[in-house]
Amino acid sequence: MKKKIVLIVLLILPLSAYIYFSLAKHNSLFLPVVTKNVAELPAGTTLDKEPVAMKDKITILGFIGNDMLRKKETIFNINEKINAKYKDFTDFQIVMVLPEGEEEEVKKITAEIKIMADISNWRFLFTKPENITPFYNTLKVKEPLDADLGTFNLFIIDKKLSLRGRTGENPETGKDEYKDSYNSLIVSELHNEMTDDIKILLREYRLALKKNHNEMKREI
Repeated sequence: MKKKIVLIVLLILPLSAYIYFSLAKHNSLFLPVVTKNVAELPAGTTLDKEPVAMKDKITILGFIGNDMLRKKETIFNINEKINAKYKDFTDFQIVMVLPEGEEEEVKKITAEIKIMADISNWRFLFTKPENITPFYNTLKVKEPLDADLGTFNLFIIDKKLSLRGRTGENPETGKDEYKDSYNSLIVSELHNEMTDDIKILLREYRLALKKNHNEMKREI
């Protein structure tokens, strides 16, 4: 009986993954690189005092600034539309960068979210205010940070510290487009465009892993 269960699981999981990744609205196999060599996260501390880095992780990067209450709605949006879908994927994380001194406000907000959802892969990095703008500038995006060192925009950073987004012709519309970020205030943008692009990036890594595995088998 146990052997049958194992066989069923081995058959179902790859099929489920294929179906999930095939739901991306456009069939691009790769998510374009917008900016290479984004800087690693600046020095700082997290609520749990554990180190955090973007290298070798798929990271959703955000900048809360020093007005946590203004960003409260977006935190719930991100958790519902992005984190709920991808929290179980290995090497996926959400990192929010904000100035030192906002720890107590973050604790209040996260306490509310924890009642309803698992946010164990959220990381809040508190750093010196003067570190934030230089780090943000390495993204080389169109919109600058707000005066409070925050933005409603989210960014997709791959495992090699490249910013991913949309450039060139959209296979669905046939029109040229450019997107280096996703507005966390607009639920439809998170639910449709950002979700779709994260799926493509995850599928890209899955295909690369499969290719490497096949090459290793041939070498053996």
